[in-house]
Amino acid sequence: MASVHESLYFNPMMTNGVVHASVFGIKDWVTPYKIAVLVLLNEMSRTGEGAVSLMERRRLNQLLLPLLQGPDITLSKLYKLIEESCPQLANSVQIRIKLMAEGELKDMEQFFDDLSDSFSGTEPEVHKTSVVGLFLRHMILAYSKLSFSQVFKLYTALQQYFQNGEKKTVEDADMELTSRDEGERKMEKEELDVSVREEEVSCSGPLSQKQAEFFLSQQASLLKNDETKALTPASLQKELNNLLKFNPDFAEAHYLSYLNNLRVQDVFSSTHSLLHYFDRLILTGAESKSNGEEGYGRSLRYAALNLAALHCRFGHYQQAELALQEAIRIAQESNDHVCLQHCLSWLYVLGQKRSDSYVLLEHSVKKAVHFGLPRAFAGKTANKLMDALKDSDLLHWKHSLSELIDISIAQKTAIWRLYGRSTMALQQAQMLLSMNSLEAVNAGVQQNNTESFAVALCHLAELHAEQGCFAAASEVLKHLKERFPPNSQHAQLWMLCDQKIQFDRAMNDGKYHLADSLVTGITALNSIEGVYRKAVVLQAQNQMSEAHKLLQKLLVHCQKLKNTEMVISVLLSVAELYWRSSSPTIALPMLLQALALSKEYRLQYLASETVLNLAFAQLILGIPEQALSLLHMAIEPILADGAILDKGRAMFLVAKCQVASAASYDQPKKAEALEAAIENLNEAKNYFAKVDCKERIRDVVYFQARLYHTLGKTQERNRCAMLFRQLHQELPSHGVPLINHL
Repeated sequence: MASVHESLYFNPMMTNGVVHASVFGIKDWVTPYKIAVLVLLNEMSRTGEGAVSLMERRRLNQLLLPLLQGPDITLSKLYKLIEESCPQLANSVQIRIKLMAEGELKDMEQFFDDLSDSFSGTEPEVHKTSVVGLFLRHMILAYSKLSFSQVFKLYTALQQYFQNGEKKTVEDADMELTSRDEGERKMEKEELDVSVREEEVSCSGPLSQKQAEFFLSQQASLLKNDETKALTPASLQKELNNLLKFNPDFAEAHYLSYLNNLRVQDVFSSTHSLLHYFDRLILTGAESKSNGEEGYGRSLRYAALNLAALHCRFGHYQQAELALQEAIRIAQESNDHVCLQHCLSWLYVLGQKRSDSYVLLEHSVKKAVHFGLPRAFAGKTANKLMDALKDSDLLHWKHSLSELIDISIAQKTAIWRLYGRSTMALQQAQMLLSMNSLEAVNAGVQQNNTESFAVALCHLAELHAEQGCFAAASEVLKHLKERFPPNSQHAQLWMLCDQKIQFDRAMNDGKYHLADSLVTGITALNSIEGVYRKAVVLQAQNQMSEAHKLLQKLLVHCQKLKNTEMVISVLLSVAELYWRSSSPTIALPMLLQALALSKEYRLQYLASETVLNLAFAQLILGIPEQALSLLHMAIEPILADGAILDKGRAMFLVAKCQVASAASYDQPKKAEALEAAIENLNEAKNYFAKVDCKERIRDVVYFQARLYHTLGKTQERNRCAMLFRQLHQELPSHGVPLINHL
């Protein structure tokens, strides 16, 4: 098939074997594959309505558009597609092509002469302006412009095309006769191999304008919506290189090459393709009288904006800021508010990545307020922020902007988790996953492989893991791995989610060496998260000085980046270091600072966790009554929306405070308080069991054994003591007093 295209150098736009930049000025030219499609159309028009059933004709009509728009395929594949729709017609087409290929040149000449009859008569078989009619007219016109030598080359190529198809058909028949079951498996593998070879061959010669546009739009849509169904990066790049070989100035092909190189994180090739794309656009805009200077300037500012986004994606933040400043300068000169809005959003991204870029963002906040951009980290309440998002959602739904709808719901999922409302976050994630896309997509592709769906699924996996549903979380992650393969552009989202869930499970199980090994993978995906997790492991291993140094460096770094959520988490970890080192008074300022930040930014769940830590500090300082009153303030949000582990910690702390408060009670009241504490300990133990946190279960049963001993319940005490001994032998003991462990 490659030789067929290489031999068909009868395109008027080609001289000395090189296709000029205006190759797509010609809509179509004749190839052996298109002759076969013409034979199919001719046979469909000649076949009476009674000979082909209604369902068969409907399947044939659905088959026609991909055949007319798609790239050339082998004859055997074409036979198979027709046979699946209408076996009778497939036989007629095969006989007709065989007679033409094994006959003489005049048979092909006569065939094209007869095609014109389709438009004759008062009721023609094909309407001139229909899709089929336009295709027939293009083919007749292209054939009539061929010289005799070009017609002879076309006929020779048709004969070769037929012979290759016959050879493939014979091979398939022999394979089927060998073994039916084994043959079916081989056929499936052969079909997969053939599809790749056909697509590789299809672009080895010059494609027509329609074929090239269809190929590029199809692959771009697949990369956006369902990357798993697109060609592999290597195959797609080979197709694009062949396409650009015949038309180097095809700007859309350069842009698809840029998207393809992003899939494999190739910074050099993606930058090269992006610059080539805008170079071609600028040349086109300069030559176009309709665009004039506006077209030239628009290409320049969006080229700089895309270059900034590219550098930001690869972590080149300084280069990204320079490109972004250039885009802002050109956009301001052109008074392009849309481009400035895009620049503002990327300024916010850079503000999170680099501390010195945040100053540039603050100067742009006034402009954001003018255009009504809400910011979650500005400390707005949930109702005000959701009202702002609702206003934008109304526009999205009004204009059926399904992609923006998906992004908005994914943002709401993240915002509800930020505010500590796991139930609402779960509801938003489920809503996004159950939505039917409003965007019409082709080839059975659904809009479910976008970044929004990846984010929602990751939140879903983390929410299930927090509630101890690790099997459900594993199923979600398995689905994520199938939907977003490791080489896809959104795979890093589920990779980080998977590593974090594994880390938490290892820490709960007391396997600190395993958790330490996972820190490297987390750091590679998110450096801040990795450093924080490393400090948590060091703290669990009683390496307090190393953990303290790491947390102090991380605290300074996060404060520069304005990463409020991580700042609060680091402050809580530092406070825990102090009270585990028997210095609870030093921990109090840290906890109060964390509480102030949580209240300022409306982070309810982190505020509740901070109050929990404050109550524990008061318990250590010997004021359990105040600790218990503080707990009543914080425990409701934790029990409503908290993780299972945090629920267990809260109930365990309540029991400790009840026991400490009961020391001054008289005997009947003390016994009643201890019984209530035991009930709370049972609830805490159930929570810890759900997440398989054996170390905390060991602490609970030790505490229960002491309480049962005080109450004189020997049998229950012995049962708890035996369970404690089993867990104590299984788990390492770090020598930390029980009262100093929250």
